[in-house]
Amino acid sequence: MSLFSTLEEAIDAAREEFLANQPGTDQEEADVSQFALQKYVMQDGDVMWQAEFFADEDEQGECLTILTDEAAQAVFDGDYDEVELRQAWQAENTLHEWDDGEFQLEPPRELEEGEAAAAEWEDDNSPSDNLN
Repeated sequence: MSLFSTLEEAIDAAREEFLANQPGTDQEEADVSQFALQKYVMQDGDVMWQAEFFADEDEQGECLTILTDEAAQAVFDGDYDEVELRQAWQAENTLHEWDDGEFQLEPPRELEEGEAAAAEWEDDNSPSDNLN
């Protein structure tokens, strides 16, 4: 799993990985059917991103599919608005690091530390949340 501090880096890496897995296909010929994305909040509060492209709508990876067909192809081709992608992300799908390399949709709240972490990780979809 490769995580990136910016959405643009994650998309670029996903594009490179897609092309590497499609021998003999260059960027102009690539036919993408699915764009998948995952947002992670690390223990230190940093936001990280992971992205994937797939040629087939039935393929699944580590990320959640958020765009298909022409919309996915547009992101692959670099024709996307990063703010719109961030706004399309549903906060309840964000994974939070609880233990080194272990992620959950919500931090455990049975401990005092879990409550404190949950308060820090609260994503209210404010403009500052959409910048990371």
